[in-house]
Amino acid sequence: MLETSARLLRLLSLLQAHREWSGADLAARLGVTPRTVRRDVDRLRGLGYPVNASPGTGGGYQLGAGAELPPLLLDDDEAVAVAVGLRTAAGHGVEGIGEASVRALAKLEQVLPARLRRRVSALNEFTVPMLRGPGPATVDASVLTELAAACRDSERLRFGYRDHGGSVSRRVVEPHRLVCSERRWYLVAWDVEREDWRTFRADRIEPRPPHGPRFVPRPPPAEDLAAYVSQGVAHRAYAARALVRLRVPAEEAARIIGPSDGALEAVDERSCLLRTGAVNLDVLLIHILLLGCEFEVVEPPGLTERIRGLRDLLGRAVEAAPE
Repeated sequence: MLETSARLLRLLSLLQAHREWSGADLAARLGVTPRTVRRDVDRLRGLGYPVNASPGTGGGYQLGAGAELPPLLLDDDEAVAVAVGLRTAAGHGVEGIGEASVRALAKLEQVLPARLRRRVSALNEFTVPMLRGPGPATVDASVLTELAAACRDSERLRFGYRDHGGSVSRRVVEPHRLVCSERRWYLVAWDVEREDWRTFRADRIEPRPPHGPRFVPRPPPAEDLAAYVSQGVAHRAYAARALVRLRVPAEEAARIIGPSDGALEAVDERSCLLRTGAVNLDVLLIHILLLGCEFEVVEPPGLTERIRGLRDLLGRAVEAAPE
């Protein structure tokens, strides 16, 4: 039979890993009697763990949410995953999360066994993050939680929104989902006054409560909201837009084209379509050329004219250059 302290840890691990256990199942797993299980459950409750019990033949034990956060039990892989995740979060664009992540990481590494500290250290020492473009735009964590709560509760949201030029407008929306890219957070919502779906950058949102009333959620604008936001950010938001066929598989193109750089669609095993945009056709052409892929322009015709002009310009430069 396990010692009492070790048995309590084992019991807690079982309750955290499974939604509900019968008393007989727990007793069999721990090698004790159901009466001992009841006593151990009472001990866990005394330590602050909210263990709920339902009576009857179909009843059992379930770990619930309490008023305070009790200690958690993690296996080796879970502990490594949490440590690496905290290090990653410390460098991403949620304001205030970086400092909190460092504090939590310090507490976790203090109790990690040496074998796990070596695994975490190796992952961080020999991993280089690759972020395209400028660093992430920071957003207050309290703003994200407020937006997420409004999405969860289907509650109308009021906020001031600062556009790219710095102008601020007042918005009333029915929030649907938050979408996170590698650099930014976006809110997908139904704009009540404009009567259409809109995508808002979370770092430009300033909530202005009170919020409400509640609403009946509408069908989303797309099944794949990540692709929907990606297309809006990389294509619909720009004055100059293009549809280009790349002569590389979609999987290969995805390695060099981020979600905010364009939306990809596989055509066959050797090619894919890229929908992208820029402030004008010249910048758009440079963006496509820097991909380093063979391509053909599907639309607009004006982009093809730009390519012809560039071809002639480069041709003259080559002819004029000394051998």
